[in-house]
Amino acid sequence: MCNKAGWGGPQPPGVVFHYRPGRSGEHAEEILSGFDGTIQVDAYGGYHRLSKTARTGGKPLKLAFCWSHGRRKLIEAKPKAGSPIVDEALLRIAAIYKIEGEIRSQDPKTRSKIRGEKSRPLVDVFFAWLEAQAARVSRKSELGKAMAYMLKRQHGFRLFLDDGHVDMDSNLVENAIRSPAMNRRNALFAGHDEGGRNWARFASLIGTCKLNGVEPYAYLVDLFRKLANGYLDNDIDALMPWAYAQAQNGIRMSTSGTPL
Repeated sequence: MCNKAGWGGPQPPGVVFHYRPGRSGEHAEEILSGFDGTIQVDAYGGYHRLSKTARTGGKPLKLAFCWSHGRRKLIEAKPKAGSPIVDEALLRIAAIYKIEGEIRSQDPKTRSKIRGEKSRPLVDVFFAWLEAQAARVSRKSELGKAMAYMLKRQHGFRLFLDDGHVDMDSNLVENAIRSPAMNRRNALFAGHDEGGRNWARFASLIGTCKLNGVEPYAYLVDLFRKLANGYLDNDIDALMPWAYAQAQNGIRMSTSGTPL
C-alpha cells in the first residue's frame, strides 16, 4: 500500500509492505479491515471479494482499475503484423493521460473538475469506440480478450473521473514494489513467517525513504544510533523517514508529519 498520490496531499509519502503466507483474497480482506472507500488494483481475482456485500471488515470497497494495465494488455495483444485498432486505442488513451499530466499534484477538487470537463468526454468516446471495435474481432483472439478486459471492468476504469483522490493508474505503487520484487529471492530465506514480516517492515522503511528522497543506509544508521542511545518511544513520528528528511533540510516537523 502506498499513499504517495498524484493529487499531492498534505501528508508525506509512505509505503507499507505486508507479508502473508499466500495470495488469497482473505489476506487482502484482513489487511484492509476497517477501511472503507476506494482502492486502486489490477484485475487479480483475490481483490474481487473486497467489493462484495459479504465483505468482512467493512462496507464493499470500490475497485478503481489501472489504465496502465489495460493499455499493457492491448500492447501485448498486438499482432506482429500490426493492428490499426491497437494503434488507435493507444492514441486515445494517450490523450487522456496528457490531461492527467497537466493536473498532477493539484488538489482533488480541481482534478475532479478538469476531469469532468476534459477527460470524461474522451473516456465516454473511448469505451463506445472500443465496444464497436470489439464487435469486429473474435472474442477468442488475444486482441478480443484484451478489449474484453477493459470493457468488462469499465465501471472500475471510470472511477478516477468521480474522485480527485484516485489516480488513473497504479504506477506509483508499481514503482514502489519494484525493488522488493527484485529482492524476493533473498526473502525466501527469511526462515519463518516472523522473518517474512520483519523483511516487510524493513522494506517499508527503505521504500518510504526512497519516496521521501532519503538515502536508506544513512537513515538506518541514524535510526539505530538513536534507539541505542535510549530514544524514548513516545515520539515515534520523529523517527520516520520524512522527519529525517525534514531534519536534514533544517525544517521542524509536528507529530502529524506536517512542517511547523
